[in-house]
Amino acid sequence: MLFRLLAIPNLHFYVNASLAGYTRFEIGGAAKVLLDAGDENALIEVRRAIEESHWPHVVIGGGSNLIVSDSGFPGAVLRYTANRIDFDGTCVRVDAGTILQDLVDRSIEHGLRGLETMTRIPGWVGGAIYGNAGAYGHSIHERVETVRFFDGETVREIGNEACEFRYRESIFKRNKNWIILSTTLRLEPADIQQLRDTAERILKIRDEKYPPTMRCAGSIFKNLLLADLSEAVRAQVPASVIREGKVPSAYFLEQVGAKNMEMGPIHVAGYHANLIYNRGGGTACQLREMICVLKTRVLEKFGLELEEEVQYVG
Repeated sequence: MLFRLLAIPNLHFYVNASLAGYTRFEIGGAAKVLLDAGDENALIEVRRAIEESHWPHVVIGGGSNLIVSDSGFPGAVLRYTANRIDFDGTCVRVDAGTILQDLVDRSIEHGLRGLETMTRIPGWVGGAIYGNAGAYGHSIHERVETVRFFDGETVREIGNEACEFRYRESIFKRNKNWIILSTTLRLEPADIQQLRDTAERILKIRDEKYPPTMRCAGSIFKNLLLADLSEAVRAQVPASVIREGKVPSAYFLEQVGAKNMEMGPIHVAGYHANLIYNRGGGTACQLREMICVLKTRVLEKFGLELEEEVQYVG
């Protein structure tokens, strides 16, 4: 198998690669092999080689929202690393392996509005599409025109509606064998300085809440749609905490004493009940135990099943 991989152009691979360094939590064991495909042909060839060899495999992006098992992954971990950004007026075509912050910065430089509220959201563009990333009242789906992807057999391109975007959801999350290759976004002309000012304000807020050096994935649980809650639960939620039709998971977590909880090096922030971080030396087992305890407490008190934003590998 490894000799076959060596023959694929624009493919880099690493044997027994520690995955901890590829995640924000800095937690996790090694992959049997880590594969970085730099273009579509390399991706398609390596994907077919993996499947024909019957290796277990998983596709990841920038690792910002991953919890990797302490035992790692007993197969191939595949990343699509193409990162080209092409502007054509208000339209931008961007590869899935592009760092999201690079896209945000470039769009501001071009005087284009639509992505500035995503300043400092970590990860790659493919992951942002996959999870319909967003912040401050906006999500990336608002700007998506098309998404190009490999479905395991052929390369396809679908429009916004076919992506079935919802809050932190997309059709790609439900079809994990599909690999996002690129997306076309439609932005709007705007004053560059105004865009920079907006981005700088958001940057300051996010860096105070989620310092760049903090080993965390941002908010660990999805917020809840008010309309999906039972009348009994809605009656317990103060109007002051409802934002754009959503109730922050942090509200429910605060009510069950989540702030400042500790499990070894795994901590819940004292200023944000939906922020779990690794102080250093934490394990995936400890992290998952913390998540399980918090979910159980909220379920017992409110009858609510919190859903993680993070994805699990291994």
